[in-house]
Amino acid sequence: MDTPTSHLTQSSSVSIHRVSDEEEEVCGAQDVELKFVTLENEEGEEPICNLNTLGKSYCHSNRKGCMLLSICGVVIFAAAFLLAFAVFSGRYHCFQVDDVEEEGKQQGGGATAPAGAGLYLGELREMMRKLLQDEDIHNTVSQISRAPHPPGSSEGTALASEILRRFRKLQMDHTWTESLYATLQFPNRAQKTSLKLVDSAGRVSEQIPLNPLDYCPYSAAGNYTGGVVYANYGRPEDFNWLKSVGVSAAGCVVVMRVGGGVSFAEKVWLAERNGAGGVLIYPDPADLPQDPRRLGLNPHTAVLEHVHLGSGDPFTPGFPSFNHSKFPPIPSSGLPTIPALPITANVAAKLLSQLSGPACPPSWKGRLPYVHCLLGPNLSSGRRLQMTVHNVMMPILLNNIFSSLVGRVEPDQYIILGAQRDSLGPGAVKSGVGTAILLELARTFSVMVKNGFSPRRSLLFVSWDAGDFGNVGATEWLEGYLTMLHLKAVAYFSLDQAVMGDDILSAYTSPLLVDLLDAAIKQVEHPKHAGQTIYSQAEGDGGSWRIMKPLYLNSGAYSFTAFAGVPAMELRFTEERAFPFINTPLDSVARLQEVLGGRLGVTGRSVGELVGEMALRLLHDHILPLRITSYAQTVLQFSAQLNKHSAELQSRGISPQWLFSARGDYSRAAEMLQRGTDYSDLHDPAAARLYNTRIMKVEYYFLSQYVSAMETPFRHVIHGRGNHTLSALTKHLALLTSDPVRFDESHFRRQLALFTWTLQGAANALNGDVWSIHNTHTYTH
Repeated sequence: MDTPTSHLTQSSSVSIHRVSDEEEEVCGAQDVELKFVTLENEEGEEPICNLNTLGKSYCHSNRKGCMLLSICGVVIFAAAFLLAFAVFSGRYHCFQVDDVEEEGKQQGGGATAPAGAGLYLGELREMMRKLLQDEDIHNTVSQISRAPHPPGSSEGTALASEILRRFRKLQMDHTWTESLYATLQFPNRAQKTSLKLVDSAGRVSEQIPLNPLDYCPYSAAGNYTGGVVYANYGRPEDFNWLKSVGVSAAGCVVVMRVGGGVSFAEKVWLAERNGAGGVLIYPDPADLPQDPRRLGLNPHTAVLEHVHLGSGDPFTPGFPSFNHSKFPPIPSSGLPTIPALPITANVAAKLLSQLSGPACPPSWKGRLPYVHCLLGPNLSSGRRLQMTVHNVMMPILLNNIFSSLVGRVEPDQYIILGAQRDSLGPGAVKSGVGTAILLELARTFSVMVKNGFSPRRSLLFVSWDAGDFGNVGATEWLEGYLTMLHLKAVAYFSLDQAVMGDDILSAYTSPLLVDLLDAAIKQVEHPKHAGQTIYSQAEGDGGSWRIMKPLYLNSGAYSFTAFAGVPAMELRFTEERAFPFINTPLDSVARLQEVLGGRLGVTGRSVGELVGEMALRLLHDHILPLRITSYAQTVLQFSAQLNKHSAELQSRGISPQWLFSARGDYSRAAEMLQRGTDYSDLHDPAAARLYNTRIMKVEYYFLSQYVSAMETPFRHVIHGRGNHTLSALTKHLALLTSDPVRFDESHFRRQLALFTWTLQGAANALNGDVWSIHNTHTYTH
């Protein structure tokens, strides 16, 4: 492991206000006594300002006495004024110095305060704005996206070296790399993937041309022959509608459209559950514009995306790949067992135009030419489709690159900023934008530290490898440090795909970070609307609440929250019209600039300022500004649904009262902790440390302790995936009215009990000491 360390040297020209030794002594005194001290001359004569002497002199010489009395009065007044100013000014300086010295003691045994500790948040905000540069962001995106740079390639290795060099040039406190081997999948160069139409005897009647580089990472290898069924976006409701009209996907190759709020992995997983033998996924012109004259895809371009229903190395689920050769591979349950392939709009039109069967509902009709939108499964002339996928798994050396600025008060608390570095294509949006903003923020904050900023907590910048394969680099790092991260990681901000436009901001976030974002968008100017903040523009468009969206599976932030229990957020500027080039060979800086009207640098800078604003708050504030009461509202909404079914549940002997009680306990505990922070002494390091430790664990408390991290890695009961989650419990509850026969009473009891205990455990943990917790239960016979 390469772990070079460079110590940050602070500029000697920048310092906080310092006080003299005499002033510090005045500061340290609890009682300040003001005295007029008179000085004797060398011959031992009485002081000239002695009032008795002045009185005697007045009697002997009226004129002389008056002059002396006037002069002495002026001297006394001036001396009193200056001494009082020094004392009270000293008290002000004392407040600053004592506070900073106390923070220094917490860090390292009474070390003197670092320069810049007295800078206000407004001053830091203004410093950051002046340092962020548009041009650097644009130049970096251009440099990164000149060619594809997948993990393990020479281009990928060269880019990793360049980012490491740029981090080292910044003279951060620490810069290092962590290497690991992970199993990735690539097309087989010796055997080509193919699509063929065959007759009833199995003879090939038509070979459909494919791009040999088009593939879905982690597809099952092999071949399958069958009929073809069109399933719209491949959502659960789409497959349910097929069943309702008597069309079965079982034994067929299912053709689906890109989009619909469903990832490729979810599409393939749902098709497999419905008995499909293979999957084809294409971009429809109705979803992704396909007119090259209007910044659209051409009909010969496919969209590439991995199909592992999870993140990280799928052969080390739940544990890290750092010692890859030491453990036998354990395939993830999220790996598909059927082949999947991305196809172009032209190929999809060729296949779907030959289908027979029931007609599609109107909402399923896309814009493929010459396609009447029938569901299948039969093709014309009794033909069938044969698909063959030849992909190979191989271990690849990955490198995550880290650089950090160490906090001066609580260095063991981390604010983490990260971005994907790799891309199967040029990746201007996929990896270039995020990496450019990451490097610009690292440069900006390093200069701020040199100019006097002294962060309370540590700031960590990370360039992740193998993001195109399901955030492998980030997830493997989380798995390697899972036992400590909930004690150290305050929040994570993903910069992936941050700029696809410059109009609409979306924030995929943990609810704990909502207040932080709400404050930040009021401070940052909108990149497209000069003179307006992002907040004011959003309010004019219907409400800033529309910015907040739930985390999703393929997000770079998802694993941090759903797997590791760390509050996380991913920001993104988009247009009303979708950016069509993501995950394609056309994701170039020229096309991105055309979409943005040449404003890539400006928009990237706005994202950097927005993330920097939130990071500043987390680095600066004594108490972490996280909304710890947010999950009480989420559970309250579910409680309302339980109430609607209370009669039916009670008729089955199921009482929701236990959950209501747990929700109340959590709400009260969170509000009590919030009030405690509101009325605490913010400058008491011990109190701040105590509160921050409890606040940092809130997200972690919602990781279910009743499921295995290997079998169910996304253990978060709100954001995770599996039967332990609130969404699964809600869907099961809905069966009481939609399909009572499928309602499994014993299974529902177990789901409800485990979720309730997770919530009650979070409430108990927030309460603090065991003697502060009073769980009482009434037993009925």
